[in-house]
Amino acid sequence: MKYLWTQIIAVSLFISTLFTLNCVAQEKNSVLISSKETITVDSTQYYKEPFRPQFHFSPEKKWMNDPNGMLYYKGTYHLFYQYYPADIVWGPMHWGHSISADLIHWQHKKIALFPDQLGYIFSGSAVMDVNNTSGLGTKENPPMIAVFTYHNMEFEKAGKINTQTQGLAYSLDEGETWKKYEANPIINNTTLRDFRDPKVFWNEDAKTWNLVLVAGDRAQFYTSNNLLHWKLESEFGQKNGAHGGVWECPDIFKLKVNGTQEEKWVLLVSINPGAPNGGSATQYFIGDFDGKTFTTAQKETKWVDYGTDNYAGVTYNDTPKGERVFLGWMSNWNYARNTPTTNWRSAMTLARTLSLSTINGDYVLQSKPVEQFKKQLTTEFSKEEINIKKGSGKTFAYPKLNQSQIQFNAKNKNLKLIFSNEVKDTLILNYDAKKQTFVIDRRHSGKVNFEKSFGEKIHTRPTPNLISKTIDFQIILDWSSIEIFLNEGVYTFTDQIFPNQPYTKLTIESTENQEIKNIVFQSVKGIW
Repeated sequence: MKYLWTQIIAVSLFISTLFTLNCVAQEKNSVLISSKETITVDSTQYYKEPFRPQFHFSPEKKWMNDPNGMLYYKGTYHLFYQYYPADIVWGPMHWGHSISADLIHWQHKKIALFPDQLGYIFSGSAVMDVNNTSGLGTKENPPMIAVFTYHNMEFEKAGKINTQTQGLAYSLDEGETWKKYEANPIINNTTLRDFRDPKVFWNEDAKTWNLVLVAGDRAQFYTSNNLLHWKLESEFGQKNGAHGGVWECPDIFKLKVNGTQEEKWVLLVSINPGAPNGGSATQYFIGDFDGKTFTTAQKETKWVDYGTDNYAGVTYNDTPKGERVFLGWMSNWNYARNTPTTNWRSAMTLARTLSLSTINGDYVLQSKPVEQFKKQLTTEFSKEEINIKKGSGKTFAYPKLNQSQIQFNAKNKNLKLIFSNEVKDTLILNYDAKKQTFVIDRRHSGKVNFEKSFGEKIHTRPTPNLISKTIDFQIILDWSSIEIFLNEGVYTFTDQIFPNQPYTKLTIESTENQEIKNIVFQSVKGIW
């Protein structure tokens, strides 16, 4: 009997030891970063509704889409945007207005432009006419000029083609109040159904005002000496780039190639449908522009962002240091009207600084969050090196993943990141080094059934320009979005996500021995 009890005790100790070792092994593969704060959703509080972005721009209420009229003047960044103040779905377009001192914190202003007898107020741009070339102000009090597309809905209902023309409005109090130009439209059209989205800027090289708009399947370039009377100079693009849908929201600007004195012109053109992941996206062309004609030797189609939710993006005029700052609408026309929000809909991407590099002799447009974003960050956890053995992983428990930035450097080997929560939502990022592809799988990321393509697609993109031995990852999550920047924005991916609960764990796995260096988890301060 004594022997039997001895055996029972020995077995019990063995089982206990195995359990303890298993717990220790699990503990070694998991890290608790912080348990002090959690994300609190409370619709009764300002900007705390479910899925409300905490550090991205979104309207106080109702519908928003394209960014418009982006310019900097006297210490203020102006953001105008497509806005419908009566519903959370698209309707008669106005221009909403917001201002910022740092491109991070925003102050809402009253509606700038309203529809009138000539039509809805579609997308466009704004400039400061500092020399009063238009004569609409004075040299001492120059006008802020907005150039936009009128869309005549009555003409559309009547089956007419010429539904779109270009209009002008001006402000003598830095965007507070606006007056429509009495001789609108300033550019007319009688033969095209799609004729819209003018981007205006002063071309210092050519000493002229330039305007680029899209006309169906191409871009058109215009010149003017007074912003009121425009001459068509050339067209571009009928046989260039992607043409799966209508061209929209063009922009053109000059950038130096990093590390050189070479300068090239960048032309942005959004397209819907026809994106690499379906629906909406923005392509770019690198070439030369003499103030009248744009030319390019580029053969392949290049994209600003390889996610699904960065569209109609354009850049700021007259930034203080000459930076080229980009802002996009963080949505996709495939499902923009159906996303699961209540009294508001849509947000903008983070403001991004654009740069131009050459990789293997090819021009590549890069983007990364503006420098000011760093002031929003507080480091919660960091570690110089983490080794992941083949077929295993490391789990980080962090209750504020949906309001965070994660950065690390990894060997150019296979890597999988799994964001998860207590209700088993999972958002998966998967880099395949051999195939040179990066995959975003949001099929089980939370609420996905509001539109078929949102929940079924796995976004796979080739990444041949990731030729370095290591890859830098910068991942930024807000309550309903993820923005990913690889190697200083050589590739970027922007996707909306709607988790049923905030993500609280990140698991990093690999099918190879993998080295993760300089991993940092940072919380992001809210801006509202």
